[in-house]
Amino acid sequence: MNLNELLSIIPFYRTESVLDNIDIIDLEMDSRKVKPGFLFVCISGFTVDGHDYVDEAVRNGASAIIAEKQVEASVPTILVSDTSKALAMLAVRFFNYPTSRIPLIGVTGTNGKTTVTYLLEKIFNQYEKKTGLIGTIQMKIGEDTFPTPNTTPNALDLQRFFKKMKDEQVEQAIMEVSSHALDLGRVHGSDYDIAVFTNLSQDHLDYHKDLDDYLRAKSLLFSQLGNNYNLDKQKFAVINADDASCDLLKRSTAQHILTYGYNHEADVSAKDVKLDAAGTSFTLITPIGTVTVSSKLIGMFNVYNMLAAAAAAIAGNVPLEVIKAALESIQGVSGRFEVVDNGQNYTVIVDYAHTPDSLENVLQTVNEFAANHIYVVVGCGGDRDRTKRPLMAKKALQYADYAIFTSDNPRTEDPSAILNDMIEGLEASDSYEVIVDRKEAINKAIAYAKKDDIILIAGKGHETYQQIGHIKYDFDDREVAKSAIIAKG
Repeated sequence: MNLNELLSIIPFYRTESVLDNIDIIDLEMDSRKVKPGFLFVCISGFTVDGHDYVDEAVRNGASAIIAEKQVEASVPTILVSDTSKALAMLAVRFFNYPTSRIPLIGVTGTNGKTTVTYLLEKIFNQYEKKTGLIGTIQMKIGEDTFPTPNTTPNALDLQRFFKKMKDEQVEQAIMEVSSHALDLGRVHGSDYDIAVFTNLSQDHLDYHKDLDDYLRAKSLLFSQLGNNYNLDKQKFAVINADDASCDLLKRSTAQHILTYGYNHEADVSAKDVKLDAAGTSFTLITPIGTVTVSSKLIGMFNVYNMLAAAAAAIAGNVPLEVIKAALESIQGVSGRFEVVDNGQNYTVIVDYAHTPDSLENVLQTVNEFAANHIYVVVGCGGDRDRTKRPLMAKKALQYADYAIFTSDNPRTEDPSAILNDMIEGLEASDSYEVIVDRKEAINKAIAYAKKDDIILIAGKGHETYQQIGHIKYDFDDREVAKSAIIAKG
């Protein structure tokens, strides 16, 4: 694409260079990945400033530079006020506005995002639509999978992936949208048709100054649905009526609202809910009809996940019978209340629960069908919200008979210091112990287990690594637990 044509998306910029006859073959924000003909965009990150790597970008063949402060370069330099926003604009223009041509659902909230997106994928597949998925676990196009470094990729990678979806004839895109992505503008230029809110509880207060700021970031997804009422491209906000944030989020959007819930009046609701260790059944009441659903998903929190997915699917014009069939066919989501079964006479469950609220939800569900003792193995991530650490420990002791506090992903923090934060304020008792090594902690819990006991291994779920310092080591709670079960015999 011609550089002048590409820059037409940015209304005001400064340059002292002649920009005629410069063709751009791709965009890049990482100087190491620049190739001849690329446009390099300097991004000031938390730890690295792209402006410091202009020379490397030029050596690697950059044809031009986008910057927000003066840099010395032998190629044309274009100055803008905000390179992060400019990157989103340029990416959308370069990849030809991909989400204007693919229906897009965004799911935000503290807990349940991954499950809701996978339920939606299943529903649209049941409706014989080819789907694209972006989330915590992976990115998918149809059955093809791709790794993702963040819940929501940066603006460039995101638009590049949307373009790939369009090229591969995806008919419905579905993605998790984190508060960081909304606040940092990673999703700028993404044209959402349906925005879904799951819930809000304490998390990410290492980044957000308080829960109000966290909610403000979440609300951006709904305000960014826009003010236009286009009958050919109707937009919907799908909101949890039982969450305290419901009213604020309703006021955050000009678009059509579809609520879901169990305790409060809602457009999509559940009644006659029956929960047990084998699954869940309920009557699904919607504006387009009522059906009974019998699902293999366990727990009240999964009823909410199914209600959210059903409401979003209804907004996407999916027939109710298709929604029912999809919800009844899904076996589960990787690392979400996933049972590790090797024929033992006790139950081992791995779950991603890493907030006080999600840990409480999972342990409440376990208590509903526990026949004997409940053990929980749980830790907290390093370089993250410290204030939730003692809350996690208290929830563990409130709902489990015995807790083993251990490392999660300590990152650059001392694991022992994280664990000290967790147990601060706890009374000395025999109902918990601290084991820094996560493998040892899992082995110990399984060694304790007797017939009909339940062990919950919480915090990492689907993750196949443990990050210590800046290095990710192979570590999968499910595989470690299975090995411990086999070793126990």
